[in-house]
Amino acid sequence: MRYSDFNKSERTRRNIIEKVAPVFNKKGYAATTLSDMITITGLSKGSIYGNFKDKDEVALSAFEYNADFVNKNLKSQIQLANTYLEKLLAYPDTFRKIFKAVLFNGGCPILNTSVDADDLNQKLHKAVLERIRLWESTIVDFVEKGMQQGELKAGIDASKIAKISIALIEGGYAMAKVTGEESYILNAIEEMERVILSLKS
Repeated sequence: MRYSDFNKSERTRRNIIEKVAPVFNKKGYAATTLSDMITITGLSKGSIYGNFKDKDEVALSAFEYNADFVNKNLKSQIQLANTYLEKLLAYPDTFRKIFKAVLFNGGCPILNTSVDADDLNQKLHKAVLERIRLWESTIVDFVEKGMQQGELKAGIDASKIAKISIALIEGGYAMAKVTGEESYILNAIEEMERVILSLKS
């Protein structure tokens, strides 16, 4: 759907989300204030809360927007794959392409929001957990189907591979953000790729 296809209210909501999403990702849910949202959007409090019920709804929409950036890139790469091994390799391929953009935007939204929202916003925490579970279940599905097709070695613990993969990427992003050294996420991506290639039958 094109931006012009949205009605005025939808365009306003989208404009707010696009502008505040990087702020929430960089500063966090608790630290992002109404003043921040007013400054970045150029809108009044009434305009912002005329489109969103409260700060929680803005934060949730901002998280979904940030997470969708990663998900859309992954989905596009996965759709190009012809085998389940290629679908798994789409993950390191995608992360290698977008890691600079993710770091520029404040780091991985799943990691940032999970740390920030745990005790502050249960809806936000639930949304993060759903994204993690979806990521995990998708990798498990690819590994299991890859084994069924004979592309991957038999007897692989698909859940373990999924958890290792997620931990590598999230840990790599965390350390890259803290230290400012891209080598952390690049090494993590390389290791994820090595783990996936080791599954090949």
